[in-house]
Amino acid sequence: MTHIATLIGPSIALDAPALARVRAALTGAGEPKLLGPGAADIPFSLSADLDQRELAVHLRSVLNAPVDVVVQKAANRRKKLFLADMDSTMIGQECIDELADFVGLKTHVAAITERAMRGEIAFEPALRERVALLEGLKVSVVEEVLRDRIRLTPGARALVATMRANGARTCLVSGGFTLFTDRIAAMIGFDQSRANTLTLIDGHKLAGSVAEPIFGRDGKRAALLEMRQELSLAKDDTMAIGDGANDMDMIAEAGLGVAYHAKPKVAEAAAARIDHGDLTALLYVQGYRQEEFVKT
Repeated sequence: MTHIATLIGPSIALDAPALARVRAALTGAGEPKLLGPGAADIPFSLSADLDQRELAVHLRSVLNAPVDVVVQKAANRRKKLFLADMDSTMIGQECIDELADFVGLKTHVAAITERAMRGEIAFEPALRERVALLEGLKVSVVEEVLRDRIRLTPGARALVATMRANGARTCLVSGGFTLFTDRIAAMIGFDQSRANTLTLIDGHKLAGSVAEPIFGRDGKRAALLEMRQELSLAKDDTMAIGDGANDMDMIAEAGLGVAYHAKPKVAEAAAARIDHGDLTALLYVQGYRQEEFVKT
């Protein structure tokens, strides 16, 4: 069989009748293989005239339940290179919005962030505008934000640890700042990270500017291409995930590009999308069984 449909959702939504309905909607489907509670693979042969993303949308409608469906080729499912966005992907917050709260501008800055992530305004000028509002803020605030406000997305550590244990290279890529990515990458277990550098005054206050060139949409895609070449990998060996407009080129360039709880424009464009599950969904999508997850 040429392809796999992976279903991830509540166990009650993936009972025997539900799996039977999905099998009936696929060409020459084989027996479902359970990967864990609420996760199953169904192998099948994809007709040449069908689009993988459109088929996944159709299968979600067949299930009519909060179930994520990813359709992909059966070959090269376990990826050897993984790039992930940070804010609202590997963590649940937007770091710049949390910093802005300390100068009384969180609502204003969060509105700009939302528009940029939706692709309604260009990322680079939006970042410069928001950073300028932080001028004079003490760098020590970063520690407070990390300690009190930043929460890892459920499944983050298990996803990265399991992939690394199976030989994959991992990189956290962010349009945010190294003051956060260096620490958060270490907390999760990434091999490396890339982000923007905030300029400082006397080493302890934000200058209200960011070092150029800004690491954004182009930089994320370039990082994927650079690491792929460095590791001598094929496109199909790579996976990238994100939620915002500045992730779209990286997602499109990956062998498996995933929109994770993403903005509408990103979710509509990505080959795969996770709307309901946590980050362990990305392990099921690669064919890992729950008992193969690295415990963290």
